[in-house]
Amino acid sequence: MKNAHKRICIAVCLGAVAGAGYATTATATPEKSARPQQASDLLDVDYESGALDSGIPGLTTTHAKASDASTVESGGDGSAHSVSHKVTLNDPDYVSDGAPRSESANNEIEKSLIHVGDVHRYEFSVMLKDWETSSSKAGDIIFQGKHAGGNKPSFYLMAQRNAIAFRSPLLDLQAPVVEDFRPYVDQWMRFRIDVRWAESRTGYYKVSVRLPGEKDFTLKKTYTDVNTFHPENPTAFGYIKWGLYRPASSTEAGDPATRVVRHDDIRVIDLG
Repeated sequence: MKNAHKRICIAVCLGAVAGAGYATTATATPEKSARPQQASDLLDVDYESGALDSGIPGLTTTHAKASDASTVESGGDGSAHSVSHKVTLNDPDYVSDGAPRSESANNEIEKSLIHVGDVHRYEFSVMLKDWETSSSKAGDIIFQGKHAGGNKPSFYLMAQRNAIAFRSPLLDLQAPVVEDFRPYVDQWMRFRIDVRWAESRTGYYKVSVRLPGEKDFTLKKTYTDVNTFHPENPTAFGYIKWGLYRPASSTEAGDPATRVVRHDDIRVIDLG
């Protein structure tokens, strides 16, 4: 697989009590280059096959009808190919499952699904292609850790105004992890989200970022002692989605009609 020799590293962040009783810290200390000995890849989507499913049986691709809602593009994050997702507001061809979105997902790949007790790392590269900033409060979602069965996500990353923010909607947690993405439009940013999936307040989220020109990941936000597997309706598993979901964006509020995001090297790593 491409990027097989990329350094994978871990940072430890001590929690401080804040917000609604959750321990949370934010640091900017570069992580050391070390990969846990027990870590193993559960999913590696690199698009080097040139196909929307990256040659992986069962990988879900967009349900939007537009021919350019999702395409494999030449060039990636140090690779030959990446995937592009496009959404144009007010156009039914860019509506999927009743909302303006175009996403890929691992919901049919059992090995990489989310279950209570799992400790997973999610790594992926993102390019905001020709991205226009907006003063609207709406955020365009670019990655989700999703509970199955139509539940709200456990967490997601969204581009909102000039920032990329991490949010856990049911826990009402939100923090910027890239405070100003404007210098990095049309460049590859790499994200890492470590999650301990727990039904009680024994879980955690750890969000790290490697921006263009940086050699190492920087730990941006940690939430500890949180319930990370918390669907509104009963479900036995969760999964990840990447692409573009614009649930609250509107041209009436001044949001650009069309947005495009590219993803590359999506990985699910077992840390348990």
